[in-house]
Parts: sequence; structure tokens; C-alpha cells
Amino acid sequence: MKKIIILLLAFALTACGAAPVTATEAPTEAVVQPTQTAMIVVETVVVTVVPTNAPTEVPSATPLPPPTDVPPTAVPPTQAVTAPTDAATTGGPITADDALGGGWFVNLTRSRNDFSLRCQLNKEITFTVKATDPNIRQVDFFYRIEDRATGAVFDWQNAGRMISDGNGTFTIVFSGDKVNANFRKPNAWFDYQFAGSNSTGVIGRSEKIEQQVAYMFDCP
Repeated sequence: MKKIIILLLAFALTACGAAPVTATEAPTEAVVQPTQTAMIVVETVVVTVVPTNAPTEVPSATPLPPPTDVPPTAVPPTQAVTAPTDAATTGGPITADDALGGGWFVNLTRSRNDFSLRCQLNKEITFTVKATDPNIRQVDFFYRIEDRATGAVFDWQNAGRMISDGNGTFTIVFSGDKVNANFRKPNAWFDYQFAGSNSTGVIGRSEKIEQQVAYMFDCP
């Protein structure tokens, strides 16, 4: 009887050591969780490539001139005036007709036919005249400006006394900047006249010598 009990106990212990596996028991293998997939966003940049040999805009071969305030018929200020036909005669004095002396003067000469306000090459002009009456002790030089662009004629101006040589010949050197600033025109005639006087006043005048000398601002 004692042996039977011992065998039963041994059987019972053996049964308890091996526990049965049920259908609901979780498998012993580790469950691998799915990994998080990163979303990669690719931004597409559109680049416009301009070819290096692309044609460029070519300006017109004859661009329009800039606007100007000068009327079409007016002569531009920088345009040189046309001197009288004998203006090229600069090697010696230019002699005017004695008839222009009005019977009071002869040998009416000038050094050139054009002069200017600023050009050093022709800024000065020399006038010379000889009185026919010995009573003329003084000669005054008068001038006026004629604007060739508009036709305007300005008042006569007294440029002062000419220098006497003591033998009846009188000379004056006239500079372009001596022209009255109110009457300076870049395209003009320089008219002139001689007035002879003695101690009592003017006794004789030459004719008005017109449109023989050109006056300008700059070199021709």
C-alpha cells in the first residue's frame, strides 16, 4: 500500500512539471512592429536657361534726334555764320569802297571779315580810316548788331574814340567781348560807321557799312 502511494505522488509531480500549451497562448517569438516610413517630398524647380547667343535688341540705325527748342527755321547757336565772300583774305587789310566814306573818309580798312566772342583765333578785328578834312580831330567808332536768324536790328552803340597817328589816320582794335551783352547773337552781322568831330562836335560821318563783317560766338 505504501508503494502505491509513492507511485501516485511521483506521477502527480510529473504531470505538474509539464504544463499543457493552450491554443490561446501567445507565441514565444517576438512581434516585430512595422517601422515608420519617412515621406520624402521632392520639390521640382523649373530653371529657364537663356541661351548666350540669344538675339539682342538692336537700336535703329537712325535714332530720332533729341527734342530741341530751336525752331526749324532758326540757326542753331553753335552754327558758324557764313562770312562775306572775301573773308579768306586775311593776309592783309581788307579795303572797303571809298564811296562808303561819305566824302569825309578814305582808306577804310579792316583786318578781317569775321570775328567772335570767344574764339582766340579771330576774337579781335582792327579798323582803320583816314579823314579827308583836316578839321577832324577825333573819330568815334559806332556799331550795331543785326541778328541774321530773326532779322532783328539793334540800336547803334558808341564803341569809343579811335586812336590817331597825328596825320589824319585813326585806328581801333575791337574785341568780340566788347559787343553789348544785350545784343550779342551767335549768327549776326556787325555793321559799323565812323563819325568825325572837332572841338565843336560831329562834323562828318561815313556811310553805314552793313553786312560785310560777320559776328559769332565761337570759332568758325
